[in-house]
Order: sequence, then structure tokens, then C-alpha cells
Amino acid sequence: MSEVSEPPSPGRLPAWLKRRIPAGGRGGDVQAILDDLHLATVCDGAHCPNRAECFARGTATFMILGETCTRACAFCAISHRTPPAPREDEPAAVAEAAVRMGLRYIVITSVTRDDLPDGGAEHFARCIRAMRRRLPEARVEVLTPDFQGNVSAIDVVLAAGPDVFNHNVETAPSLYPAVRPQADYQQSLNVLRYAKEKTRANRQACYTKSGLMVGLGETDEEVIAVLHDLRDVQCDIVTIGQYLAPSPNHAPVARFVPPEQFDAWKTQGEKMGFRAVAAGPFVRSSYRARDVFPS
Repeated sequence: MSEVSEPPSPGRLPAWLKRRIPAGGRGGDVQAILDDLHLATVCDGAHCPNRAECFARGTATFMILGETCTRACAFCAISHRTPPAPREDEPAAVAEAAVRMGLRYIVITSVTRDDLPDGGAEHFARCIRAMRRRLPEARVEVLTPDFQGNVSAIDVVLAAGPDVFNHNVETAPSLYPAVRPQADYQQSLNVLRYAKEKTRANRQACYTKSGLMVGLGETDEEVIAVLHDLRDVQCDIVTIGQYLAPSPNHAPVARFVPPEQFDAWKTQGEKMGFRAVAAGPFVRSSYRARDVFPS
């Protein structure tokens, strides 16, 4: 067992968290498409360490419903203030970007929009339907907020036919008051449970997925407990990655988890019955999402 230890020194990364920034590739083309269509990505918004790699590979995770969030989670780099009205042409623009980028696996996420009656569910559905029209053979994964537990909103998203319904629990329940105070751990589990039950009842081919960060102050036992909770709600896919503070104003890193511990969690998750487990220091919920789609 590895308990929470002395906080790491600020600015000091262990060797396994140092990587070269890839040169060349399709990064410039991806950025040009996003700029031309005025689209945001969680890669930029969340200061993802994999941004350069993903852009170089010609991929990106689209972030819809604006670039500002109605919640203020202590781990997240996305700004917190009143968001604008949803952009009417955004579904078409996202689909156009996917076509230009030649994507065959599309991930769409959003900021949390507690200000909207449906939390943005219909906007998600419009994006999925736009993808189906333009790229009927592509797989579509959505990474949604909790919709404040509104099952009608979840129904709207599921009715549009995503291949993967993803909602992140993010961290252990003991840390929610400090790092995710406007969310509720049990509510997130209930969202995943409902999505699985609904798609099964409708005989709909849709995997459920969730992710969590480590290094925020949780213990190894708490990580295992979260994995058990996710399996209890029949979650199919799970991702586990290292938390990295976006700035000194965000929640500090409590520990850097070594790669061998991620390997152990991956093995344990597979034994628990997850259809796919991605675990590693640089793993993020939508990082190489196509690679963890169950074959």
C-alpha cells in the first residue's frame, strides 16, 4: 500500500512524467481547422499534457457549449464564469471539422452548463446526429457532465445513439468537498448506472465509461474502492491518469504515482471485469480513446 506522502516539490517532475514534444505531424493542420471553424477543444481548455501528441496525430477532443464553466472544480483549468448562449451552428461545425480531419473516432465533451434547463443535453444530441449524417461509419463518444442527475437529459443524449457514454467520477468521494464541491459522487455513479440500464433495456449498443485522476490526496485503497463502485454500476471502460496541477492556484499535487502502480491498477481492473482499462501517468479520459474501445 502506498499512502499519501510528503507533497512533491513544486516544479519537480519525476523522470516518468518528462517527455519530448513531438515535432511535425498534423498539428498545424488540426489547429488551422479548429481556428477556421471557431471550435474549442478540451486539449487546450484543460491544458492537457497530451495536446501536442494528439494534434500531431491529427486528433482532438471537441469541447462544445462554450469555453467557460458554471462550476469551479479545484483541479480544472477551464475558466469559471457565466457562459454564453449555445452556438446554433456548432453541431454542424464540429461535424465539418471531423470530416476535414478524417476522423473515424470522435470524442465530444463540454463544459458543465448548470444554467441550461437540460444541461446542454439537446446540444450534445444535435452534435451526435450531425456526426451520423456526415460520418455514418465513425464511432462517437460523448463525455458528459452529470446533468444534475436529470435522467430526461440523459435520455436525450442516449436517444441520439452514441457508441460510448462517458461520465467521469474524477476522484475518490472523500476528496469531493475539496476538489469537486458542486458535484456529488453518488450522483455521478447514478448517471452511469442509469445510462447502462437504459441502453440495455433498449437493446442499444452503447458502452459506458468513466475516469479518475490520482495524485490529489487519495490512497491506493480508495482507488480500488472507486473501481469496485464503477463495476457495481456495470461501467464498461475506465481510465486512470496522473493529476497535474494546471497552475499554482489549483489543487496541489499530493503525490506522483509511479508507472508500476498504474500497471497494477490496470491488472486489477481487468480482473474485476471491465471491458477495457487504460491506466498510466499520461492517460486522460479521451486520450487515445479509440484504442480502448472494446473490440
